[in-house]
Amino acid sequence: MTILHKLEYPSPIGVLEIIGTDDAISSIMFAEHTLPQAPEERANCPQVFWDCYQQLDDYFKGTRREFSFPVSMAGTSFQKTVWHTLTTIPFGQTASYSFLAKTIGNEKAVRAVGNANGKNRLSIVVPCHRIVGANGSLTGYAGGLWRKEWLLEHEKQFVSPKTIHGRAE
Repeated sequence: MTILHKLEYPSPIGVLEIIGTDDAISSIMFAEHTLPQAPEERANCPQVFWDCYQQLDDYFKGTRREFSFPVSMAGTSFQKTVWHTLTTIPFGQTASYSFLAKTIGNEKAVRAVGNANGKNRLSIVVPCHRIVGANGSLTGYAGGLWRKEWLLEHEKQFVSPKTIHGRAE
């Protein structure tokens, strides 16, 4: 029997609920409540949760651009391909759904890519917030468009303008 653990991280834009097993994180989603709950659970969390917590903290401080703790992605092979491709979008940059579809070798799968993007359970770590409309407009984000905008602006402030090549198309 697999035991699931939960730990909450109080980010500057809301509580992130971290869920996983002893070995990997399977979900990082914004919670509906504004203050972390269940502090007693902290003592029983496996090391992978503390690694995730610290790396999220580093990300929000602007000192981390990539994540290295183990994750577990539950989804179809197509979804996993899309999610893996999301992790290749550089920190501080954006890409369109059509760019992702072309990158995975199926340029007609724009809607399917959007659907897979929306099912991502590893917010920030699998950076679905970096996906924008073909015209550069902000599009849906499970955590709310205001959070998406905040995350994009947050990343841009830690990237030298010389390294930003604009939106990948």
